[in-house]
Amino acid sequence: MSPQLILIAGPYRSGTNGNAALIAGNLHRLEEAALQVYQLGHMPMIGEWVALPLAAAAGSKAVGDPISETILYPVANRLIRQCHAVYRIEGASHGADADVRLAEELGLPVYRNTADIPVAAATA
Repeated sequence: MSPQLILIAGPYRSGTNGNAALIAGNLHRLEEAALQVYQLGHMPMIGEWVALPLAAAAGSKAVGDPISETILYPVANRLIRQCHAVYRIEGASHGADADVRLAEELGLPVYRNTADIPVAAATA
């Protein structure tokens, strides 16, 4: 299999009540999953890696403010359309569930365990 661009979907703000430390912990979990996907030979992508700098450039002062709200979910929506698959990690998240629904509508594979992700052929 050729390397794929795989979106990592999971909780970011969910269950945090806006607590910055809990949000950072959720991002860390997403990044740990991204590392696993990378180690399987694929290119992982997390929506917040793109959305947060864009929101800051647009003037957002905090996650969840009106500016960030206009960017966070639309970025994930656009990214999924560029990806080959989605890896849904554990944890309650309406946004991640929406990512999975869109991926399924687009006919993309949705992995729920790294053991289900095929290993990519070595390229470089």
